[in-house]
Amino acid sequence: MSETKTRVAILISGSGTNLQAFIDRAIDGRVDLDIVVVFSNRVDAYGLERARKAHIPWVSITHADYPDRESFDRSVAAVLDEYAPDLLILAGFMRILSPWFVRHYEGRVLNIHPALLPKYPGLNTHARALEAGDSHHGSTVHFVTEELDGGPRILAGRIAIEEGDTSDSLNSRVQAVEHEIYPQAAQWFAEGRLEFRDAAAWLDGKRLDEPVTEDF
Repeated sequence: MSETKTRVAILISGSGTNLQAFIDRAIDGRVDLDIVVVFSNRVDAYGLERARKAHIPWVSITHADYPDRESFDRSVAAVLDEYAPDLLILAGFMRILSPWFVRHYEGRVLNIHPALLPKYPGLNTHARALEAGDSHHGSTVHFVTEELDGGPRILAGRIAIEEGDTSDSLNSRVQAVEHEIYPQAAQWFAEGRLEFRDAAAWLDGKRLDEPVTEDF
């Protein structure tokens, strides 16, 4: 456990279930994270209510008010930087980040994707895994780079696809996995065990050519 908690900004667009997982673990001391601000590009995102209930500062800026992606991202960064975050967590933030934003926070942005990357970047991952007849599915935490869902992989949570699984049942099971592995990866960062170096993820001084994989 670190003596000083890592300052975290969490970016959302929707209900904020992963945000809640971070809030719960921060409150009970399972992670050394201080959630200093929650940001949403949608003022009606339910995740903002989760922030209010937890007495966490929150900010919402509507991307539709900006002429292009970078101008919006610069405004977001100006707000976030007031809170001096050490780490940004994308928790259902449904925006493709501009190259400027990624470079501004290089090595300090984590995302989670509902697939065993590099399989199924993009949308509809559960249906695609079922259509392909995969035996396993899951979610992957990775550093954010300019390549969509293509940054260095850190930690994957894997489940077996069961007979009768649907996109909805997989979504529910994968979300439960995310609530475990996402805070865990952020805690590694807080402990100084995880870093972004030479365009790769490093854990405990070793380059991760493949993510750490946990079965659930």
